[in-house]
Amino acid sequence: MTDALHFIRDPRSAARRKARLQSPRPLVTRRARLVAARPRCAILGLGALAAVLLCAACCVAQEEVYITGVPDYNWYDGCFGTACGNLAGYWDRHGFPDFYTGPTGGGVAPLNSIGSNYHIAALWASEAGRDGRPWNKPGHVDDYYIDYQRTEPDPYVTEGRTEHTPDCIGDFTGQNQNRWTNQNGECDGNIDGYVFNYFDASGQRRVNFTPSAAAGLPARDLQSGLRAWANYRGYEADVFSQLVDVNSMVPPGSGFTFSDLKAEIQAGYPVLIFLQDPYNTSQPRDLMPRANPDLHGVLAYGYRVDSEGTEQAHLRFSWGIDDTVFRNWEFSSWMPDPKDNLPPRGVIGFRPKPQIRGVTRIDGHLVIRWHGPASEVYDKIAGTYKRVHWYSVERTSSLSQPDFQIVGGPTDGQQLTVPDSRGKTSFFRLRLVPPPE
Repeated sequence: MTDALHFIRDPRSAARRKARLQSPRPLVTRRARLVAARPRCAILGLGALAAVLLCAACCVAQEEVYITGVPDYNWYDGCFGTACGNLAGYWDRHGFPDFYTGPTGGGVAPLNSIGSNYHIAALWASEAGRDGRPWNKPGHVDDYYIDYQRTEPDPYVTEGRTEHTPDCIGDFTGQNQNRWTNQNGECDGNIDGYVFNYFDASGQRRVNFTPSAAAGLPARDLQSGLRAWANYRGYEADVFSQLVDVNSMVPPGSGFTFSDLKAEIQAGYPVLIFLQDPYNTSQPRDLMPRANPDLHGVLAYGYRVDSEGTEQAHLRFSWGIDDTVFRNWEFSSWMPDPKDNLPPRGVIGFRPKPQIRGVTRIDGHLVIRWHGPASEVYDKIAGTYKRVHWYSVERTSSLSQPDFQIVGGPTDGQQLTVPDSRGKTSFFRLRLVPPPE
């Protein structure tokens, strides 16, 4: 029996699967049957949607700033997968075109997952027959996902086949993969729809952290997985995680603050926010006495401060709803359903690095091209747009005794033309510089 036949054993199941994957329906339809279970990361009823859309309007905003062009995808196979998809889709559209190279959207991550954009979910959850993947090539969903909050062994285990080589965000972050025990002393996992992150309990920031093998191999979590996925796509990134200062378990004077959030947004970097009750670090579920607790993943891409000083994060809520989701920067549940006690626990920051991608000699000049951050920030109060990532190119004739000199820029573009070195050995570097005043 071939691998393909072993993978798709029932022709009727294969036909149903093919029909579903070819459907142009929004991703939300896949999870409609989960409404009765009230999944934290799955779907909104009309009442909950109304609660999300209702924003406090009694006070006039004094500050309101957000990053433009951030995608808003519908939930698919995990809230943090979807949130990471919004993050990766943003950077694919703003300076890093190799983050997504599939057929959806003509090779550019779309702004939503509606209609013909349905298959963008393969960015974070690859699947046989989705987004150009062959029908006989299992992906993330085929190997790890059964249904929301399921705790059974992963399908590749029960079906006795080798898991696929990691190729999407969820593969690297450990989402849906039920293979680890006692993660950071908190829970076993990960159950379907969930992911884990190793935060420093002292409230200090962890930068480019990778967990030890104590919980099992391969050692994966959300922060380390994002960095590994960026590397898989040919880029480098700095990734940090930190508990928020309003988390009641964080020592006073520690943690990621609202001022930190403002700084990230003003610099053009969206921030993932981990919603979880910090006092509930595990939860009994079916076959697992210490499974992942309830959680939700969102993406902050802006902030607002009103005339009374109330500080709010502007969010993509991983449900593909709209632009009106704001939450107060405080230790209270951010979920629209009051039964879900999920306050902000911590953040994951993702800063992809610029990278020179080519140098071409033309008519006595060198054309240097790169990929790098290219964010635009909108100040709603001032009514102004600002490009926040600018670059200069520097050159030196030696790396043993470097003496880099600026030879081009600043520019907010993705290439510069500089004078040729006229036969001399030269080394170039690309630097992010402050925007012009």
